[in-house]
Amino acid sequence: MYLARTPAILKPLFSDLLWHMPREEQAVYLTFDDGPIPEVTPWVLDQLAEHGAKATFFCIGSNARSYPTILQRILVEGHAVGNHTWDHRQGWGCPDRAYFRSVLKARQWLKTDLFRPPYGKITRSQASALSSRFRVVMWDVLSADFDTRIDGARCTRNVLDNVRSGSIIVFHDSLKAEPRLRVALPEVLRALSVDGFAFRSLHSAKPGTHL
Repeated sequence: MYLARTPAILKPLFSDLLWHMPREEQAVYLTFDDGPIPEVTPWVLDQLAEHGAKATFFCIGSNARSYPTILQRILVEGHAVGNHTWDHRQGWGCPDRAYFRSVLKARQWLKTDLFRPPYGKITRSQASALSSRFRVVMWDVLSADFDTRIDGARCTRNVLDNVRSGSIIVFHDSLKAEPRLRVALPEVLRALSVDGFAFRSLHSAKPGTHL
C-alpha cells in the first residue's frame, strides 16, 4: 500500500528525516531512484536537459559501479547523486550491521552525504545512526511509476494533484517503471514549467524545517 502524498502524521515521527524543502520558493525537487542504467537514465537526463531542470539521482551502488560513464554524466550535467544502498537493501527486517554495510559499500562509489532508504523502509535505529553521516531523504509526493497496475496518466496525476512548492517528488529510472515514466515525466516537466516552478537538485538548498 502507498499514498501519492505522504501523510503529515508521519513526519513528526521521523522528524530528523528530510520530507520536503522550504515552501517559500516556487521550486520542486525531482528525484530518481534505483539507477543508473543505460536503458532509462540517459533518456531521463535528456528530458531534464530540455527543460533546464536539475534533479537528484539516488543510485544503487552496484549500478553505479557497472555504469560509471552514466554516473559521470549525471554529475557533469549538474545533478546531485544520493546513496540508495549497494543492493537495494530494505531496512525493515534487516539486521542493522548488514544494512550499514550495504550503505557504506555503496558510498565507495557514491561520494555523497544524501541517502534514501529503498522502499522508504528504515527503522528508528538505522535512521538515527545514518543521520550522523547522511541527510536521510524521504519525499512528500510519490508518482507510483513502479506500480504496474496503473498507467502513465495516473502517475502524472499523482504528481500534479499533490505537488506544492518545496515538494520532493519520487520517480524511478528503472526498467520496471519505464513504461509509466516515459509518459509521466515529460508531462510533469511541461506542466510544472508552465506553472512557473523551478526544478532544483537537493544539494542546492538547505532542508525544510516546517511541516
